[in-house]
Amino acid sequence: MSWEFLCDLLSGVNKYSTRIGRIWVAVVFMFRLLVYIVAAENIWKYEHDEFECNIRQPGCENVCFDHFFPVSHIRLWALQLITVSTPSLLVVFHVAYRENREKHHNQKLYKSPGEKDGGLLCTYLISLILKTGFEIVFLVLFYKLYNGFKVPRIVKCDIRPCPNTVDCYISKSTEKMIFLYFLVASSCLCIVLNLSELSYLIFKYSIKCYLKRYIKKCQ
Repeated sequence: MSWEFLCDLLSGVNKYSTRIGRIWVAVVFMFRLLVYIVAAENIWKYEHDEFECNIRQPGCENVCFDHFFPVSHIRLWALQLITVSTPSLLVVFHVAYRENREKHHNQKLYKSPGEKDGGLLCTYLISLILKTGFEIVFLVLFYKLYNGFKVPRIVKCDIRPCPNTVDCYISKSTEKMIFLYFLVASSCLCIVLNLSELSYLIFKYSIKCYLKRYIKKCQ
């Protein structure tokens, strides 16, 4: 899979983000996307081939692997990266809509198409809520699918067609667990950044509205 589109998307979002939003983009790009492409993808590359059980019963290994890894960590991580980045398209599309509207009317309709006020502010807030929601959903999904954020060295399997309880060994379990912890930590950091930016924008908008009312009263 090519990640060029996602990189271009993050670069475009960076133009219309606040300072906190730019930190979020940097975290996603540096600590999640690059780590995924450079290191994590290679660790899980041959996870099925390196999954071994102490029995040669046909089909037993495949069934046990499917039971303990219903979805690959690395594919779920890739899906998470794409999903949490997608809401940012709402902001890009809204700015593009404003620019096209100005061209169509051939006049200046906004102070700046990328200025966060009115409809664009609502779109930006919705994108932050969606990103935070997706992060939480994926963290819960990781936890539920793998019974916690851990990768054991040995798992016991007694699913048919295995004739009895067999030991199955997961390769590079410590290395995988370290990257899994890194994934959880970076997701939590992104959640904190999204909530901070959300609070900042709501507070800033509230102060702006209060000052407008106060000025009108004074007048």
